[in-house]
Amino acid sequence: MEFGFADFLQQQDLPASALYVVATPIGNLGDITLRALHVLNSVDGIACEDTRHSAALLRAFGIHKKCIALHEHNEITATKKIIVCLQQNQRWAYISDAGTPGISDPGAKLVAEVQRAGLRVLPIPGASALTAIASVGGGALDHLQGRFQFIGFLPHKVSERTAVLSEINLSAQASIFLESPHQIKASLLALAAILSPERDIIIGRELTKKFEAIAYLKAIAVEAWIENAPSLKGEFIILVAGNARSESQSPDAAQLNCWIKSLAKYLGSKEIAKVVAAATGMPQKAAYQLALIAKKQ
Repeated sequence: MEFGFADFLQQQDLPASALYVVATPIGNLGDITLRALHVLNSVDGIACEDTRHSAALLRAFGIHKKCIALHEHNEITATKKIIVCLQQNQRWAYISDAGTPGISDPGAKLVAEVQRAGLRVLPIPGASALTAIASVGGGALDHLQGRFQFIGFLPHKVSERTAVLSEINLSAQASIFLESPHQIKASLLALAAILSPERDIIIGRELTKKFEAIAYLKAIAVEAWIENAPSLKGEFIILVAGNARSESQSPDAAQLNCWIKSLAKYLGSKEIAKVVAAATGMPQKAAYQLALIAKKQ
């Protein structure tokens, strides 16, 4: 007797009084999982980051469920409503506009409140730009046994962004961050200025979508890549190889900031930059930016 997908899915356990955090496609509808479809078809209701956006996805797969919006403007009231439903032995799902909820997407507060109410939260894994870029990290991750740190979106303020990029520069682990089309040029140029010229960078653009592009380059080639890129539109995710120096040879970001703040009492920004660059190998321009920030604090 043949055992089909439908039979397999029917055997999946779907506890009541539980919130199902469901990953949805980033851009390619084919990335929806069979388990996600089964859960979305089985729950009593679906909370969505944007019901208008999610309607197209649900319609494409013939899913017709009660949907409510849950976003930053109604998060408290919508969360209370969902908890009441779960306490009545219902099953609810949460989906963000694209990808995995809680990964630089809404969802973490809802999950926290549901857990605080003593109710179950079950992850339904699937598409994520984070795991997509890490899966093609190759040499940037191989020697680290796959270890990396996820930064999320870089700060918009130049001083805060410089501080985060400095942490990326010093980290022995690979670093991954997201960026919008409005900030990508400035962020990549700032990143290239702070890294050593031969540091590996992987730039992912519009992952899983029709115009997906992945570029592998050295920090020294970033400016040329920007000038020749066919487009800087879309969503970007960047992977930066770890600092080859061991932690014993290079201070972490907290130590470095402490040094700079101490030096700022006695030296000018240019002098601090020379000292830090000589001691850590950091580009002098990057060290100068950190010194300027320290002087203002």
